[in-house]
Amino acid sequence: MASLPLATRDVPTGIPDELWDEAGWLPCVLSVDLTVRQFTVRDLLRLEAGDILESKSANGADVPVIVNNRLIGWAEFEVVGQRLSVRITELV
Repeated sequence: MASLPLATRDVPTGIPDELWDEAGWLPCVLSVDLTVRQFTVRDLLRLEAGDILESKSANGADVPVIVNNRLIGWAEFEVVGQRLSVRITELV
């Protein structure tokens, strides 16, 4: 697994809501990194809905949340109904 990017700036404060509204359409890529044991490209190509993967993370352990290649916080996985979700536990 690649090393995590470091957040190099503080989150800006005091930005008016109107400016956030104008920037709301900008695209971003969000990812949550989870290391999976003995996972190969072949395994990736064979993945199907409902498959279960064993991860190296302990149950309930925080995982990094990355937006546009920047670490923005930490989260943990939770099951909500029939869906796997991510709950943000800390913003950096």
